[in-house]
Formats: sequence, C-alpha cells, structure tokens
Amino acid sequence: MKTEQAYSIAKEIYANIGVDTDKAIEKLKHIAISVNCWQGDDVLGFLFRNNALTGGIQTTGNYPGRANTPEELRRDIGFAMSLIPGRKKLNLHSTYADTDEKVDLDGIEPRHYESWVAWAKENELGLDFNPTCFSHKMADSGFTVASADKTVRDFWIEHCKRSRKIGEYFGRETGVKCVTNFWFPDGYKDTPIDRESPRIRMTESLDAIFKDSVDEKYNVDAIESKLFGIGAESYTVGSNEFCLGYAATRGKLLCLDSGHFHPTEVISDKISAVLLFVPELLLHVSRPVRWDSDHVVCFDDELKNIAHALIRTGLHERTHIGLDYFDASINRIAAWVIGVRNTQKALLYALTEPTEKLKELELQEDYTSRLAITQELAGYPFGAVWDYYCEMMGVPCRTDWLTCVKEYERDVLSKR
Repeated sequence: MKTEQAYSIAKEIYANIGVDTDKAIEKLKHIAISVNCWQGDDVLGFLFRNNALTGGIQTTGNYPGRANTPEELRRDIGFAMSLIPGRKKLNLHSTYADTDEKVDLDGIEPRHYESWVAWAKENELGLDFNPTCFSHKMADSGFTVASADKTVRDFWIEHCKRSRKIGEYFGRETGVKCVTNFWFPDGYKDTPIDRESPRIRMTESLDAIFKDSVDEKYNVDAIESKLFGIGAESYTVGSNEFCLGYAATRGKLLCLDSGHFHPTEVISDKISAVLLFVPELLLHVSRPVRWDSDHVVCFDDELKNIAHALIRTGLHERTHIGLDYFDASINRIAAWVIGVRNTQKALLYALTEPTEKLKELELQEDYTSRLAITQELAGYPFGAVWDYYCEMMGVPCRTDWLTCVKEYERDVLSKR
C-alpha cells in the first residue's frame, strides 16, 4: 500500500477518536530538535588536538569513520540532517572552535566560530552552545567553578562569560535564539567533610558569570545538574536541588538531562513540576543504561512519557529540546538519525493522542476508560502517520534512510 493511501486510512481511524492528524503533523513541523555535534567525533573537538576525555565523560567503541576536522564534521552533520524531517538546530561545545589560532578556553571569541555561523546560515539552522568545562588541565583537580583555588575559578568564570557572548553572537547572526548551557563536573570521588563551601563557591562563580547582561532575544542561559560522574561518585556540587534552586531564584533555564538522575528517577515527571518555578526548560534527551551512559535515544516508554509531558499541556512551548549522547560502537551518522527521528516520533505519538477526551475522563474519575483508551492507542496506525510525515518532508521512510547511510559509509567514511 502506498504511503498516502495508508495515511488516508489512518487519518480516518484517528478522526473517529477526535484526533486531527493533519494538525498533529503541522505542529510537529515547528518543534525544533537541537542535534548534538559531539556524536560525530566522540566528544573530542578541534580546539585541542589529541586531548583525552576527562571530567566523568567516556566514549566507548572504535567504529571507523570518525570526523577529524570541522569540515568533515559539518559534512557528516549535513548528511544526517538530510535524512531527518522537521526543524533542527545544531548544538556546539566550545572546543569545536574552527581556527588555526592557538587559543585557550579563556580566550575564545566569536571569530573562532565564524565558519559554523556561515554554515548554519547556509543551511537555515539555529545554533546552541556549551562551555566545555572538562578535558582540560585546569579541571584536573575535579573542580572548575567550585574550586578552592581562585586561579582555577577565575579561568572557568572567564571561559563561561565568553561562552555567553558567543551564544549571543550565534543568536544575532542566525536569527534563532541560542541556548547556552552550563554543566560542571565538580565533585569528590569519596565522601567529603564540607559539602557546603563548594556550593557557596559555585553560586558566587555563577553570579559572576551571569553578572554582565546579554540580549535574551539572542541568548538564554541554562544550568544543568547531575547525580554523579566518574571520579565524582560520592558528591556532585551541581546537584539537582542546587541547580533547581539557582535557576528558580536567578530566572535561568533549568536543564534536565534524562541520564543525570538515579536509575529509578525519570525526567518526564519533573517537567510539569519545575516549569512552575523556572521560566523555561532545556531538555538533554539521552538513554541511560544503569547510569549516565549516553546511549542512542530509543522509542521507549520514557521517551514517549517525556513527549506526553510536553504536549499534553502545551509545555513544549516553554521547552528547548536537545539530544545528548555519544556512541562510538556504531555508525555515528546512523546514531544521529536514529536518535533524532525517535524523538520526533515520540512527539508525533503524543500529538496523536485524544488528550482533551482523556483529561475529561480523568476529571470525571473514570480511570477505567482512561486506562482502556490509552492502552488501545498502542495499536492505532501511528506508523502510517509517521511515514506520511517523512514523505511529506522529503526524507526517506522507514529504513530506507539506512541504505543512504551505508552508501555514505562506503563512499566517504571508509576513506578516512
């Protein structure tokens, strides 16, 4: 059966429960997903060549074809995006500067990212940004902005200040607001005596970073928490409580990363809670396996629950969605395509739910009908709606994209 014929049948089936699939597709077309550049080169970047990963970050696998230059990475990202429907942004870390100039993180300027801006403009993309507070000699102690050493703190404060200005530059040049996200690996491997002082120092450092204003038409700031990391198993300065408190009292965005909590916690339940107290959210959508292992995003229950939490009450309008994973055990371009398309699928799945009807049943305390309908929805022809959306947006349906990736691997990646 042709895609359009299958969609016509699916559309009628969904209409019987009050769902307009055309409207669902139209809404999805305008929800941007920020694609993580670091999937393409295993989080190494280009500012410091041959730099080892530190700060609780680890990439496993040695699949051939890793991008080695900014040009190769842009080519790979562009190809991956050609297989992904809908609106997209690109998320950069500061170590992805494209320059021959020898510059440290406390000296980065907008000019070091001009090629990325030119590429983004050419491809009609927005850019997001992150200071890189890891994999650097000034982070070897395990501390950055919470360090007891003022020299170390001042270095990272300056880096973060400059990162905000670069984010503002991105937003002004591309015409799409940039989200600059701040995550710090600071913590102790073993149990500390003083848990308060590092958090006081981190608070003071953040206040210094955000002291100078940037135009929020072009850049907004987010702060990201973490439960623990490699080398910080016993104590993390930037815990969830710390970051939520800081964001709520300073009017910053809170970043919820789906891998940064205890294995029994899920961020889908946190979305509606924290948005009562912070202006906007940044999501880093990942797939943890027992810990923050940053696996490629799958179309699983938690991803669907995240999408439902965003769509059911319109909270997607106050949320920036980005991906955060890095898998070097499989084709890196396929990893991008799988993760982004799954995130979009989850959003479309949520958009094809008869939400108002279910809310009404809930208010009537008819939990039987609520459960029955939500379970029956799993058997609805959602795949036909997704296929139609992909065809409509000019990208391959189903696994046809994989053939394109295999050809790219043969013609491009295998020659690196």
